[in-house]
Amino acid sequence: MYKSIVKEIGELALSFEEEKIMILFGPQTPEGLRDVAVIHEVKEDQSENPIQEGHTLKVDDQEFSITAVGSAANNNLKELGHISIYFNEPNGEILPGAVFASPYELPRVKNGSVIEFKS
Repeated sequence: MYKSIVKEIGELALSFEEEKIMILFGPQTPEGLRDVAVIHEVKEDQSENPIQEGHTLKVDDQEFSITAVGSAANNNLKELGHISIYFNEPNGEILPGAVFASPYELPRVKNGSVIEFKS
């Protein structure tokens, strides 16, 4: 299981509702990316590869099924706290840091929200 807490929400981070994308970054996010990112801090990390197809993404009380995982998503999450979560169907090749989840709706997120990846 992987668990983190939302510490900051960039001014433009929730403006991707039409595209249904949520961009996560860890606390060391460069200034130029903070505006578009949901900044989170790890609280628990017990899995080598916490993001796996068929597992669950939970944001507070909202649950999503992970449908596809890019080849670098787990490594990026562990090293940078960074992944892009798409709440829609993959369309073509999956980018290395991308994660796809359903249902296809952007989660409601706020400062203090708990984000979990679990089997």
